Amino acid sequence: MTQDGYYFYKKRKRFSEETFHEILHWSIGVLISIMFAFILVYFLGMNMRVSGNSMAPELVDEQKVLVNRFVYKLSQPKPGDVVIFIPNGNENMGYYVKRVVGVPGDRLQVIEGILYVNDSPSEVVTDKVIDPGLLINEITVEQGTYFVMSDDVLSVDDSRNPNIGPVESSNILGKVWFAFAEGENERHVL
Repeated sequence: MTQDGYYFYKKRKRFSEETFHEILHWSIGVLISIMFAFILVYFLGMNMRVSGNSMAPELVDEQKVLVNRFVYKLSQPKPGDVVIFIPNGNENMGYYVKRVVGVPGDRLQVIEGILYVNDSPSEVVTDKVIDPGLLINEITVEQGTYFVMSDDVLSVDDSRNPNIGPVESSNILGKVWFAFAEGENERHVL
């Protein structure tokens, strides 16, 4: 110390044992959270790529999506859900990604390009449907099945096609949870 009362040497702060334990507890908590998230995604989720552009603009060819395989064990698909399913249970056909437009008990029909659900215009499909396929006449979605459509309504590779038809609940693998933008680090929840 000088005559003026100034110190030339800095007093060192000591790293207390309490601070060390606090950092250790936080680190362990973060590590456990990361491991828990990984286990949830690995065992209850499924990572896959979209094939084709039938779900454009929401999902495009080769886009990665994360599928929640557990959600439909606790609940049922709802109109607007984007689901992954195996058409007619034939795994050789691959996985399809489509949007649920009709649930059991719904009455569906396309009239003059508009999809009607229970006599009201659909809130899920708002584009003009050029090819009604099976929906040229009114159908009622049977129990245990769901009617799905492509977001690109020009693509008829969905339940309107008699070769696919309504999807049995046992063939639905899960709900698309996240979609990752190609070439970027952003994602969005569906």
